Amino acid sequence: MSNFLFQVPAIVIAGVMFVLMISTNYAGYYLRKLKDPDRATDGLGPVEGSLLGLLALLLSFTFSMSAGKSDSRRQVIVQEANNIGTAILRCDLYPDSTRRALKADFAAYVEARINYYNAGINETALNKTLQDAGNVSARIWKRVMLLSQDKDNTLRSQQMIPALNDMMDITTTRDAERNAHVPESILWMLFLLTLAGSFVTGYGAKDKHFNLVIVLSFALMTSLTIYLILDLDRPRRGIINMDQTHNKILELRELTKE
Repeated sequence: MSNFLFQVPAIVIAGVMFVLMISTNYAGYYLRKLKDPDRATDGLGPVEGSLLGLLALLLSFTFSMSAGKSDSRRQVIVQEANNIGTAILRCDLYPDSTRRALKADFAAYVEARINYYNAGINETALNKTLQDAGNVSARIWKRVMLLSQDKDNTLRSQQMIPALNDMMDITTTRDAERNAHVPESILWMLFLLTLAGSFVTGYGAKDKHFNLVIVLSFALMTSLTIYLILDLDRPRRGIINMDQTHNKILELRELTKE
């Protein structure tokens, strides 16, 4: 992930937006004061309401998108845990010597998938864990393919091969979900609309004196919402993470024990 915004911590972006919202609001207020010192008009009315309504709509849309992607990532992790668990349990279909060899390979595979989560946002470490998991799954696949050539293993192979397919396919799905973020263009539009809304509300303010309390409240709540949107979109860092869901992968260690 090389997007500029993704590289910047969410708290920094939210903090910058907080400061910029206060600054643009005051800039709007000051400009209006220069043009109309007595603030005799009733403000911008429909224009201000329309812009704030559009801002609320975009905030809601972006938050919904970010939350949806977060939920999708959780579901994929649970699905992967189920797929791996199913494949491990089907090792018991084989004789003891084969079962032990398969479970040893599955133990290595589970550790590779645990390391995948623990790698965080380190792309080098992530790529290594993906390669490790691919090597182990290829070893398991080769072993099962050799076993399938024995007619005595026909029923076992019919059960194990689909489970292995599902287990390997879900790794691609999960990695795609990791890289699925709110498009940067939408975030930039959100930031632009937020600052435009701040400027217009400052310009259209009816008070003769700058109301710092209201401006601070508006800026704080909006920047906190932006922070939550970004934090939901970055599950490998920040407050909102997938640790609880990832425990389903950790629990697979017990299934690989003899």
